[in-house]
Amino acid sequence: MRRKKPCTPPPPAPKRQQEEPFHSPFRDIKEQLQAIGSTPPPAAPPPAAPPPAAPAAVPPRRSSDVLMQREKAVFLAEMAGVTPLPKDPRGRVEKSQQPSPKALYPSDECEALADLQDLVEGRGAFTIQYTDEYMEGIAPGIDRHLAQRLHRGDYAVQAHIDLHGHTVEEAKVAVDRFLNSAYVAGQRCVLLIHGRGRNSKDNRPVLKEQVRIWLSHGRLSRLVLAFATAPLTDGGAGAVYVLLRRVPRFQKK
Repeated sequence: MRRKKPCTPPPPAPKRQQEEPFHSPFRDIKEQLQAIGSTPPPAAPPPAAPPPAAPAAVPPRRSSDVLMQREKAVFLAEMAGVTPLPKDPRGRVEKSQQPSPKALYPSDECEALADLQDLVEGRGAFTIQYTDEYMEGIAPGIDRHLAQRLHRGDYAVQAHIDLHGHTVEEAKVAVDRFLNSAYVAGQRCVLLIHGRGRNSKDNRPVLKEQVRIWLSHGRLSRLVLAFATAPLTDGGAGAVYVLLRRVPRFQKK
């Protein structure tokens, strides 16, 4: 008969941990909040200091200003020991004023005054020769041979003006400006090209007749010594040479 092995009891089972009735993740939240409230907050970092302001830009000094300051300093250094002179008991003598030159472009009133002055001073009229092909004028007291030399072209022409296409009014202004400018510049012999008048009404040389009047009357006549028709090489009967007077010394620049 087999013998039965004795039965060994099974090892005891490990004790199960006591299970909690439910999960509570915020169980310790109260203690954590109390710990946080009792801890002082970290000190805030001090504010950063603002960057230093850039110095104001100084405008560059111009070389002329520097030079003027140097000259002023030198002048003051030189004048340091100078004492002003006493006031002159005799007074001050003003500089004599030179006679002012006449207007460059005279008006009609100036022309009338010039004619009146010629009458008062007894200035004679120009000696005039006038035909369709030739004209000449000579100022009072001037030798007629001067006009003959002028007509031959013995004087070099220094300036000229062409009046073709001008009306009488435009031509008068142009002649005034031209002769006055030539006179002030010291030019002696000039040429006026007035044309023969073939394109004018009735084929009359209107500008030629007006040029004769302008050169021998009024203020312009005071600038003219003589005038004469130019030879064929410079326009013939359609042009005139004008010999101007010399500029007085007080009117020269």
